[in-house]
Amino acid sequence: MTDFHDLHAMWSDPDVVRHISGVPSSEQESWFRLLRYRGLWDLLGYGYWCVRTKADGRYVGDVGFADWKRDIEPSLDTVPEAGWVLARWAHGQGFATEALQAALAWMDGRGVDRTVCIIAPEHAASCRVAEKCGYSLKGNACFRGEKTLLLQRERDDR
Repeated sequence: MTDFHDLHAMWSDPDVVRHISGVPSSEQESWFRLLRYRGLWDLLGYGYWCVRTKADGRYVGDVGFADWKRDIEPSLDTVPEAGWVLARWAHGQGFATEALQAALAWMDGRGVDRTVCIIAPEHAASCRVAEKCGYSLKGNACFRGEKTLLLQRERDDR
């Protein structure tokens, strides 16, 4: 609950959501997002973490995994989907890569063989983060009528 103000500020920033939904979140939508994040842990045993700086605890963003039951072709088939979003001030500083690597190590430690992520083709920064973290292009997908990239990563120690 203490993260709500920061989460809402991030998700209501048009620059942050430009390549995600394109639509800034209302306060209610941000609240529902926080509730979904919490519910993921209870239902799936994994979910999203709040990321903060070590030095001063400043809110960086959110990173984690979900099964969103997306209406997407091809189907993600209940494979955990990685996601990351950072506050605008944190872009381009390596936080996304560091946080996603830690989240993937956590998931690998639980024996999860494969994760996926979807990224808007024009979102070069997220494509670089995914590549640095071991994701490779599986193909194109169609989500909400838009072309999106479907990437996958297999656990290294299989």
